Amino acid sequence: MLAKTAHDLSKMAVIYLVDVNNVPVYTQYFDISYIPSTVFFFNGQHMKVDYGSPDHTKFVGSFKTKQDFIDLIEVIYRGAMRGKLIVRSPIDPNNIPKYDLLYQGI
Repeated sequence: MLAKTAHDLSKMAVIYLVDVNNVPVYTQYFDISYIPSTVFFFNGQHMKVDYGSPDHTKFVGSFKTKQDFIDLIEVIYRGAMRGKLIVRSPIDPNNIPKYDLLYQGI
């Protein structure tokens, strides 16, 4: 689905798919333990999103609809253009996958 939206979002975003096995440092840094996970950046700055869950660093799971993904990118883009580092998710909470955070070694 992400690749299918690349053309629609070409004025706001570039989409990259990354194999987590090739970048273990970032996999550990962003605590990517569930696949798929989507991390957002704007001009090299990590953008955080409040999904109503404890983890604001990434979207875990697949997007329910193409429109959910497009809406999220638009909100992140507009927030980043205003200098915000965290934005509130426009996605319906029922469309956000639920999972439990596991903190190891704490």
